Amino acid sequence: VQLQASGGGLVQAGDSLRLSCEVSGRTFSSHVMGWFRQAPGKEREFVAAIRWSIGSTYYPDSVKGRFTISRDNVKNTLYLQVSSLKPEDTAVYYCAAGFVFTNIPTPYTYWGQGTLVTVSS
Repeated sequence: VQLQASGGGLVQAGDSLRLSCEVSGRTFSSHVMGWFRQAPGKEREFVAAIRWSIGSTYYPDSVKGRFTISRDNVKNTLYLQVSSLKPEDTAVYYCAAGFVFTNIPTPYTYWGQGTLVTVSS
């Protein structure tokens, strides 16, 4: 499985952005897809997960209501819509694939290269 994240950029506080993650290679309906982010000097942080087959989602309280994860089964693409962005949302955002519906990075087997989101105040 190969993952290619895109859509990051420099935005202002309050703006919205949609991140994309193209999924290629052998995929499984049982896959779980996740988004994580990592700010400089900080640990990788979970922001969203979705079960590829049925679309059920999982968010931490820190982003609930502002971030929305979705997928397009036809285009084999994962999305993360981020709104009401804050400077503290500045980070490299990574998409990941695995088989466990979890907020922990370790069980995710495949990772994209990351896309940088910078939010100015």
